[in-house]
Amino acid sequence: MIGRIRGIVLEKQPPQVLIEANGVGYEVHMPMTCFYELPDLGQEAVIFTHFVVREDAQLLFGFNNKQERSLFRELIKVNGVGPKLALAILSGMSAQQFVSAVERQEIGVLIKLPGVGKKTAERLVVEMKDRFKGLNGDLFNSPGNMALPPLTPVSEPVADPLAEAEAALVSLGYKPQDASRMISKVSRPDSTCETLIRDALRAVL
Repeated sequence: MIGRIRGIVLEKQPPQVLIEANGVGYEVHMPMTCFYELPDLGQEAVIFTHFVVREDAQLLFGFNNKQERSLFRELIKVNGVGPKLALAILSGMSAQQFVSAVERQEIGVLIKLPGVGKKTAERLVVEMKDRFKGLNGDLFNSPGNMALPPLTPVSEPVADPLAEAEAALVSLGYKPQDASRMISKVSRPDSTCETLIRDALRAVL
């Protein structure tokens, strides 16, 4: 099991990052709420990982801290929630926001996430509320500040931020036409790929 990686950020193509550690490049899928906090290219990053082995692929999912990883691991235990849907859920809202939505039984908020219908939202509320009791860390003891963390500035240029942002939303489970509409609503001349994704996801909720 690969549980932690410390290395240099080589590429960032949301929601995936390429990190080199000891000469090996690891492709890691990260929730956008974690991706926003990555350092710039060429800088060192430390991420906690969860390794998923399937018949057709071996995937690494990364998080900024152990609490976020623990929440991801509990999410994929819920019936009907796989790694891709868990990634989409934690991209659409922070771990604290998700905990708050579950504790307050906000079904209407959860169903706005891609791939989450009413039945899945209800199942999340029922199953995850009990699972929170077994999780440790301040992240799960209090809803805390529901505001999204400040965006980390990105210095590297992006050739086509609109196309990259749309592709990221599609990979998170949104339909192409929906992703295009979401991005067009928040697009500004000076927008980067990350700001487009963040603004689009915030607009949904």
